[in-house]
Amino acid sequence: MNGRCVRVLLDVQRLEFVENGDVVSEYSVSTSAYGPGELEGSEKTPRGRHEVAQKIGAGEPRAAVFINRKATGEICTPQLMELDPTRDWILSRIIWLRGLEEGRNQGGSVDTQSRYIYIHGTPEEDRIGQPASHGCIRMRNDDVIELFELVNPGTPVEILDMRPEVVNSGVNDATYE
Repeated sequence: MNGRCVRVLLDVQRLEFVENGDVVSEYSVSTSAYGPGELEGSEKTPRGRHEVAQKIGAGEPRAAVFINRKATGEICTPQLMELDPTRDWILSRIIWLRGLEEGRNQGGSVDTQSRYIYIHGTPEEDRIGQPASHGCIRMRNDDVIELFELVNPGTPVEILDMRPEVVNSGVNDATYE
C-alpha cells in the first residue's frame, strides 16, 4: 500500500494512520453504539472503502463546537453540555467521509457522505475505546487535531470489521492490507 491512508478497525475500536504500508500512528476511537451498518437512519458506522471528502475546522481551538459543519464560536464545557445533555457534540475538527463503493456506502439510502459520517472530536473522551457514537468515528480532541493535519481530501479511509466470524463469512469484502 503506497502513500497515506487511514484504517478504522471496528472490532478493536482503533484508527490507524498508514504511510507507505507502515502503521505510523494508532488512536483509540469510538464508533457506533449500534454496530456496523450502512443504511440511512440506522446510526451505524458504515464499512468499506471511503475517502476524505472535506476537512473542516482548520485553526479552530481545541473543543470548538460545530453545528451543521460550522464553528459556533463556543468552546465545549461541562456547563454548556448541561444545557443540551442528549446532543451528539461535534468538536475540534471534522473529517467528512465519502463512500467509494456504489450500492454499499455510496448512493441511495447507503450514502456515507449524505449521512454526514465524520471523524470528529468529542467531549466524551472517557468513552473512547468503546462503541458509543451515533455512526461517526469519535476521537479524543488532541488526536483528531493531529490526524486532521496528516490527511487531505482524497486520502483513502477503509473501515473494517475484522471479527473472525465476519471475515470467515466473506461478508466483509474489504481487505486488511
